Order: sequence, then structure tokens, then C-alpha cells
Amino acid sequence: MFSFMNTDTKVLKLVRKSESTPMTTTELPDHKLLIEMYRTMYLSRRLDDKEIQLKGQNRIFFQISGAGHEAILVAAGMALKPGYDWFYPYYRDRALCLQLGMTPLEQLLSAVGAEADPNSHGRQMPSHWGHKKLNIVSQSSPTGTQLLQAVGCAEASYRFELIPELQKRISNFRDDEVTYVSLGDGTSSEGEFWEALNTASNLKLPVLFLLEDNGYAISVPVEVQTAGGDVSRLVENFPSLYLQRCDGTDPIESLETMRRAVDYCRQRKGPAFIHAKVIRPYSHSLSDDEKLYRPDEERATDAERDPVKRFGALLIDEGLIDQDGLQQIKNEVDREVNEAADIALPSAQPARETAMKYVFSPDVDPASKEFDTEDSVQLSGNPGTMVDLINRCLETEMARDPRIVVFGEDVADCSREQYLENVKGKGGVFKVTANLQRKHGSARVFNSPLAEANIVGRAIGMATRGLKPVVEIQFFDYIWPAMHQIRNELALMRWRSGNEFKAPVVIRVPIGGYLKGGAVYHSQSGVSTFTQIPGLRVIYPSNALDANGLLRTAIRCDDPVLFCEHKHLYRQAYNKSAYPNNEFMIPFGKAKKVREGTDISIITYGALVQRSLVAAKQMEQEGISVELIDLRSLVPFDWDAIAQTVKKTSRVIVAHEDSLSWGYAAEIAARITDELFEYLDAPVKRVCALDTFVAYAPQLEDAILPQASDVAKAIAELRRY
Repeated sequence: MFSFMNTDTKVLKLVRKSESTPMTTTELPDHKLLIEMYRTMYLSRRLDDKEIQLKGQNRIFFQISGAGHEAILVAAGMALKPGYDWFYPYYRDRALCLQLGMTPLEQLLSAVGAEADPNSHGRQMPSHWGHKKLNIVSQSSPTGTQLLQAVGCAEASYRFELIPELQKRISNFRDDEVTYVSLGDGTSSEGEFWEALNTASNLKLPVLFLLEDNGYAISVPVEVQTAGGDVSRLVENFPSLYLQRCDGTDPIESLETMRRAVDYCRQRKGPAFIHAKVIRPYSHSLSDDEKLYRPDEERATDAERDPVKRFGALLIDEGLIDQDGLQQIKNEVDREVNEAADIALPSAQPARETAMKYVFSPDVDPASKEFDTEDSVQLSGNPGTMVDLINRCLETEMARDPRIVVFGEDVADCSREQYLENVKGKGGVFKVTANLQRKHGSARVFNSPLAEANIVGRAIGMATRGLKPVVEIQFFDYIWPAMHQIRNELALMRWRSGNEFKAPVVIRVPIGGYLKGGAVYHSQSGVSTFTQIPGLRVIYPSNALDANGLLRTAIRCDDPVLFCEHKHLYRQAYNKSAYPNNEFMIPFGKAKKVREGTDISIITYGALVQRSLVAAKQMEQEGISVELIDLRSLVPFDWDAIAQTVKKTSRVIVAHEDSLSWGYAAEIAARITDELFEYLDAPVKRVCALDTFVAYAPQLEDAILPQASDVAKAIAELRRY
């Protein structure tokens, strides 16, 4: 293909000539390997240039380059194994993906938004890498969210080694696999960066963190981002963390550094952290103009360190290739890029009718009959509370499926196992996970740091590898640090990758008020924030038996599920139940008719079910017959049951504990008005909390949250309309 200079030397000793940035003495690998490195670096740069050209012609719609990062990334690709190791790259990692085996055509298919694009099938911006065959996990735009997922990916391997039963269920684990994750210097300011380092170091996970430091987070220089201007100085005291610094524009130094770090991880000594100094010769993206904030002299200094230009010159200077051979490589690459562009540009974009594909699993439907054993349920034993029946479901499902791991804050019985025989055990602040650690071991039931993003992010990484995490957020009020992971990662993984990857995590979360003392930060009920997230199932049982059956469905389905457990309902006597068998399931999207009626319908869920029932019985004394529907499942919800009851009574109340304005009831009311208007004899009425926060004083809490008396008042008003 191209001509080498004559040399029989397999390993050459090279003393670099002094330049504006002098190079140190080192050993060069085989000269063919070096030329391969150059070719991939040049290919990466030319793909950037081609995309920039196409964007200027309005033939693609976005561009963000990996220019200046090529040397360290090609080195990473050479030190690691595609389809063996696991990869969580960020948007600068074009050269890594090429070195791992992604083709120029595949990258340009992404740029044009083609359906054939293996990265996202036309659903994400270019440079949001993902490739199932190569183990490049689908990546997104938020900076830093990939870090905790990478830790979870590596932790899955760690758990795999500790749980013998897993080896019969999952086969894609290697004894010495490494999980690679990269980030820019700006991302190191994110809290999830520090959470990821903490857990990786604490568990000695084989995670290779690559910090590609080009000195800028868009326009913000590193000294503004980071105390002292040097991230690696801040992380060097993490235990078991192998820290290396290198010139990321030097391919030889980068390859040596990367190989040492990979070897450290493969030996299971702990995580590695490489701080590679690189350059950014182009603007952050084509939406940015770096000339607005970088002076010409600074940009000129960076240009002198350009890895592609310097490495090509080095190969010629050291006699590894001549000028004609180097030009031949460039010509071949340019031709390859142009040919790939010619194929990519006319490639078909996804058809309009595919927009809703892969929001949820196309293979497992938790609303189907196969998840419905409700009518044939057999109950036994003394009645248990919602806590008891959730615990039983977790226990039996863990016995059935060794892939299930349970973790969160305080969920274990006792993290210090030597004390287990001497203490009663914690098992969650509400005791929902009591004795699960004793029965299923510390490898499957364990405590997390007090960090909600850490919990959900790690769970996503584990689920990507085939585990089934059932995690707990201790209080709904504190779910918000995990919102980035839930909204932008968990719910989107399947859709954004075109069904190449999935993350069927169950998030259990105690929710709601009526606690007498819960106040502002232990009484929140903002489910509408989550029900409007495509790709996330939201379930909200009102009694012990439903909680057991719905949780079993949540665990066995193949989608992410937010499972809301109302704290006030955990130990109420009125919602107790005897224990169902271990195959008892309630399908999602199936409401329950709690009470028959003919005059007015109440549609509700959670704690308002019992309050509405009390109100309905009260109003029956006044001659008003009220039908009561418990939705149980909020996404999906049972529209057929709603339509049936509206057509039957023609008067409807929608009640819930959350605030009145912008709540879940508003959506139900709007759809009834839109689709069932001709059946209504009165406006749809809502009974909800006040548009404020839940107070500590009991009298004030009662005034804020909807009571049975509020429901009764609404029934009377609607009957009179």
C-alpha cells in the first residue's frame, strides 16, 4: 500500500531532536505499528475536516471534532481490546472508535442522521458514540453521566466473580476485562466525576479513567474550572488509584502510558487515571468560535504541538517512512473518506413512522396477559403489611434470579459482616429490605454511598451488562440528584441507541405525606415530573397485595421502572393482605375497580384511594352512588377503565396527593374532556393538594393535603351541578 524505508530493526532507540516541545528518549514499537497509529490519527483528522466541510454545505446538521486528541486516543485503542473490554467514550473520542474498528462510513452515517448508523440509528448528534459489537456503550450529551455508568459496568464484572450462580446465566464477562471511560477537563468539575472515582477506588474496580485535558471547557480555561488548574493533583490521594500523566499529543509516550495503566487494571489492582495534556486546534464545535476568547499567540502555540503533523514529521525524520510513502497514506485516507461520504450522504434517514419505536421494550410487554395472574391468585398465611409483602417479593425474586442485586442507602442489614450475628440489622429505614443481605449475601445486597446519582448511574452500568438492579432511593424528596441519570440516561438508553442497549433498572422510592411530622423534605409527591419522561414506567400501588404483584412485574419486565411506595401506606391495617404465591403478577396499565357506583366516578391512586373510599361511603348515606377506580399504574395507565367509568356515570373527579396545578390529574382530566366530552354531564373536577409545600405542624399539613372531607365536598358539589 505504501513504501517503508529499509530497516530490519523491530525496536528502535529514538532520541528526539529538540523542538519547541522537546521529546524524551524512549523505545519505539515495531515501525508498522507506528505507521498504523499515524494512519488512524490522520483518518480521524480528515473525518473531522470532511464533516466541517459538509456542515458548511448544509449537508449535515452538527459537528464536534476530536482534533488534537488523536494520539492518546489511538494509543488507548491499541492498548485495549474491542468486543472484550468495555468503552464509555465522550464526544472527542473519534480516533479511539476508529482504532477499535468503527469505520469511516459508520461515523459519517451518524453525521448525516442515517437509519443505518450503528451509533444511534439517526437519533443522536454525531460523535455520540455507540457500537454493540465493539462494546462501545451508547453515549449522550450530558457531561460526566457516563462516568458512574462505567463504574457500574466494571462493578458488574466484580459482582459476577462474587456470585457463582451468575456464571450460569450470563456469559459476556472476562476475568481481566477493563472498562474505559473518558472525559474532558471541564467534566472533572461535575460531582459525578468524584462519585465515580470514590466508588471505583473503594471497590478497586478495573476502570481506566482518561482525562483529555485540552485546557478549555468551551471558553472556560482549566484554572477557572479547577482549584490549582491541575485535576490530577487533586485526585492523587485516592487509594488504589494508579495515576499517570502524559503528553497526550505524543503517540509513543501515550501508548506506553496507556499500556501500563491497562496492565494495572487487568491485574485487578484497582482503577487507573491518566491525565493526558492535549490540544484543541479547532473550536469546541461549529457552534463556537474560539477566536472570541483565545488570542492568536495561544492558538499558534497549540498548533506547534499538533499530534498529526508532528508524528508524520517524526516518522520521516527517523527513517521509518519516506515523504512519498507518507503522502501515499494521506491519499489513501482522503480517498477512503470521500468514498465513505459519497455513500453516507444519500443514505436513508429513519422513516417518520419509526419515531415511537423502542421507547419501551419491543419484546417484553408488562401490560400483556402473560403478566396477569391476578384473577387466579392463591393467598396463604397471616395478613402482612405493604412492607411485608414487598419484602417477600424481593426475597422470592432474588431466589429465582441471581442477576438481581439490591442496593442503596442503608438497605443492607449490616455492612460490617462480622457484626451480622450480633445485631438485628437495618434493612432500610422502613425495614423493607430487612434480612435480604442475610439470605442472599453481601455481594447481592449492599449499601451505597449517600449519593443518589451514584446509585442510579451504577445501576445503569450494571443493567447494561445483564444484571437486574433493584435500587432504593431512601426518600423521594432526595431523588433529585439522580434526575440527570434518570431523565437523560436511564429512560433514554434503549431509544437513543435504536434498541442496541437497554437498562431495565427498578428504582424503589418511598414517597408521599400524611406522616404527621414529615414536613417539606419527607412528604413530597411530584410524580408528574416522572410520568412525562418517555421510556420510564411509573407504578404506584395503594395496598400490600398490589404492591407485591406490581413489583414482581416491574422486576420481570425489560424496561426501567420507578416504583413508588407510599410511606403512609407501609403499615396501615386496612391495606394488609395474606401472601400470594411466587408467580403472582399484576400487569401494568390495569386499573382496579375498588367500588361500584352509578352517579359519580373517582379516578385516583396511592393514599387518596382510601380517603376517597371513606368519602364515597359517607356520601352513600346521602344517596350518592360513587364508583372508585384505583389506577395503580401511572405509565402506562388504563384508559379503557377510565373511559368505561366516565361513560357509566358521566361525572368525574380525579384526585391525587400532589399539587393541583400542572399535576397528573390535569392530564387525565384533559384527555377525558378531549375524547369523552359528549359523555360528560358536568366539568371534570380535581381534588389535589394546595400549590405549596407540606408543612410540619399537623394542622397545617391537614389543610395542605387533600382529606376525605375534601373528596366528599367535591362529590356533593359535582352531584349538584
